Amino acid sequence: MKNIVWYLLAGSRGGPTRARILWELKMRPRNAHQLAVDLGFDYKTVQHHLLLMVKHRLVVAINPDNYGQMYIICPELEILWLEFGDIWAQFGSDLGKSK
Repeated sequence: MKNIVWYLLAGSRGGPTRARILWELKMRPRNAHQLAVDLGFDYKTVQHHLLLMVKHRLVVAINPDNYGQMYIICPELEILWLEFGDIWAQFGSDLGKSK
C-alpha cells in the first residue's frame, strides 16, 4: 500500500490533484460533485481521480450503486496518513492550504 501511495501521489502527473482530494476526504466524506465545487475542479477530473483511487484502494465508495455516492479514505490509508504527510512535505506544499 505504501508503494501505491508513493506512486499515485509523487510518481505521476495527477499526484497533486489526488492529494488535494484525499485531504478533503480526510476532513469529511463527500461525493464527486461536492469535491469538484469545494476544490474548484472540473467534475470529470474529480470523477477520474476518484475512480483511480478506488481501483487502487485508497478511497472507498459508500453505496457504490447509488447516484451521488459518498467517498471516504480507506482504513489502510488512515494508518499510513503520516506517510501521506511525508510525501506531501517533499513537494513543499501545505496539505490544508486551499487553492
